[in-house]
Amino acid sequence: MKRIYFIFLLTLLSGWAMAQKLERIEPMSWWVGMHNPKLQLLVHGDQIASLQVQLNYPGVTLKEVHKVENPNYLFLDLEIAAETKAGQFPIVFTKEGKKKLSYTYELKNRTQSASRVQGVSSKDLIYLLMPDRFSNGDSKNDVVKGLRETSLNRDSMYYRHGGDIQGVINHLDYLKDLGITAIWMTPEIENDMQHASYHGYAATDHYKIDPRYGSNELYKAYVEKVHEKGMKVIKDIVHNHIGTGHYQFTDLPMKDWLNQWPVYTQTSYRDQPVMDIHASLADRKKMLDGWFVPSMPDLNQRNPYVQNYLTQNHIWWVEYAGIDGLRLDTYPYNDPEYMADWALKIKAEFPNLSIFGETLVNAAASQAYFTGGNTVNRGFDTHLPGITDAVLKDAIYEALNGNPGWTDGIFRLYATLAQDFLYKDVTGNVIFMDNHDMSRFYSMVKEDLGKYKNGLALLLTLRGIPQVYYGTEILMKNYSDPDGKVREDFPGGWKGDKTDKFSASGRSSKENEAFDYFRKLARFRQNSIALQSGKMMQYVPENGIYVYFRYVEGAEKPVMVIFNTEDKTKELKTDRFKERTAAFSAASNVLSGATLDQIKTITVPAKSVLVLELK
Repeated sequence: MKRIYFIFLLTLLSGWAMAQKLERIEPMSWWVGMHNPKLQLLVHGDQIASLQVQLNYPGVTLKEVHKVENPNYLFLDLEIAAETKAGQFPIVFTKEGKKKLSYTYELKNRTQSASRVQGVSSKDLIYLLMPDRFSNGDSKNDVVKGLRETSLNRDSMYYRHGGDIQGVINHLDYLKDLGITAIWMTPEIENDMQHASYHGYAATDHYKIDPRYGSNELYKAYVEKVHEKGMKVIKDIVHNHIGTGHYQFTDLPMKDWLNQWPVYTQTSYRDQPVMDIHASLADRKKMLDGWFVPSMPDLNQRNPYVQNYLTQNHIWWVEYAGIDGLRLDTYPYNDPEYMADWALKIKAEFPNLSIFGETLVNAAASQAYFTGGNTVNRGFDTHLPGITDAVLKDAIYEALNGNPGWTDGIFRLYATLAQDFLYKDVTGNVIFMDNHDMSRFYSMVKEDLGKYKNGLALLLTLRGIPQVYYGTEILMKNYSDPDGKVREDFPGGWKGDKTDKFSASGRSSKENEAFDYFRKLARFRQNSIALQSGKMMQYVPENGIYVYFRYVEGAEKPVMVIFNTEDKTKELKTDRFKERTAAFSAASNVLSGATLDQIKTITVPAKSVLVLELK
């Protein structure tokens, strides 16, 4: 009987050994010649901590093996010497000296190309799109078996519609012709969630493009094709949280991998406690450590393993695909000290890479608090070059829609720009009118085409990096509340669509008027040194007219922008602006093509913005 039991026990143990497998090692590959010689590998597999680890490769040293609370994880600290050659080597997992598992790890040479990691600057015009809602280029990946969500319903804003990376690739020529120079997609990595997984902000695999969008290889090819067209790519990344479908949530590496609470606690969504010198620790903790929503667990960025995991993941994607810029989601909700360290480590590897953080706050000082340089007495440098300038957005809307007053109407815009002294370099700010979380620009100006044109003229001529949301050029509309229709499909992006607004024949006359206005101004901007990299000088609004200049000292062709906010035509005498106009006697109207033979007095139509190139 004892012998039978012993054989049964051996069979169980043998079965366990055969069942034991290596689920993943992340990052799954790396590069030689990185600035930081240290690399921490996350190893995930059933009871993997019961095994010993061995590797042998010239220039690679296994410095330490970390066991954590969950025996399904190991963290391996490697050091890669500067002289290490690219190649492959096995990472061997043994038990009692016997080989159980093996993973072939690859170190690659870094790709050196002038078209990679170019950076995004005020010379660019960013086009933000949601890949699920832009165009369906490959219907075969609309539904992927094995994923939690397999529904496809274009009649609902909350289900997947089938748009993908191939759809974006198919319309690169459209975007280039429009005058776009940089493309920002909402996150493309896997979101294997049960419901509403299309938006991309609930990651379930940091190293994998969602198969409904394509593959890692297709994403890399997409970046290369964008670069071939002379454009750039921005990747949207999320430090703050993951999705509940992520393996790191379903099989938690350690309790403090997440910010834990005795009961579910949601963030207050109030940024003030982060910067308030009078704030309570409780309010600060709720803002930073509270979960965004129940389906998005909040990562504990004070945990050094979490820090390494996130930072290495972002480095991996930039080096793998050659991305030009990173947009940082929900920036104020992240651990401030970690984010500053993150920025330094990212820039050490990619000096030309651009980064900007999403900061949807209500004051210029609050925005500046998050930017680099310690300009508002924060106490340390965030090393963040720029933010999404929501305060300027609100000021532009006030200028377009508001009534005149000492601090209202056009004076709000003037006063907001007068606070640019708060920033170390305001040209790194991304300026915009709307995005995937906001009511669309055209609706916000009550579908007034004149206001739409005026807003675009301001957006594309003010300081900073302009960003537009997909469909702005064809007057897509709707409000974010209550039905979320700001995320509708781009008409013509799906086979069988009744209209194709990618082509002029599919657009209405009003849509073509808007498109042509957008295109003309965007393409002018591509050739205007003044708008791309010039300084800005503004004048206090008088008699309902606001004037500013974009110029490069010593260079020709400065740009003069005149906004008549009143409902009657004005004759503007320009002697007040001689500081900028003295060397010029004529101008051309950028949008109408008309020539102004003299600029001493300029006729400005009611409720309009003139964009003039001085000569």
